[in-house]
Amino acid sequence: MATTSLYERLGGSSGIAMLVDDIVSRHLDNPVIGARFRPYLEAPDRLAATKRHLCEFLEAGSGGPARYAGRSMQAAHRGMNIGAAEYMAAVDDILASLRQHRIDDQTQKDVLAIAWGLKGEILHV
Repeated sequence: MATTSLYERLGGSSGIAMLVDDIVSRHLDNPVIGARFRPYLEAPDRLAATKRHLCEFLEAGSGGPARYAGRSMQAAHRGMNIGAAEYMAAVDDILASLRQHRIDDQTQKDVLAIAWGLKGEILHV
């Protein structure tokens, strides 16, 4: 598995797109963070753009061919005042999606390490 990129272990572009759809659905239903995401339902173009950026971010960050041209994590979350409980709710949604899609334990750990590494850029301090 060490020679297989994270991108490949996540199922490539199509696997990442399925994960992103599932993660966003979980965020919408999550009682801790759902209110932040529900306004996207009234702006389908904005929701599609957000999903596209997330796919590009995950693909580029996992060794795939995509090039991420969106804002940095810090800029994208500036002014949102995201607390630890909200951050953990989002991470829990990501892990639940990985498990649902039968992503192996090591790949889950690798994704969690990336998410944890971004924590300081996302949380409001």
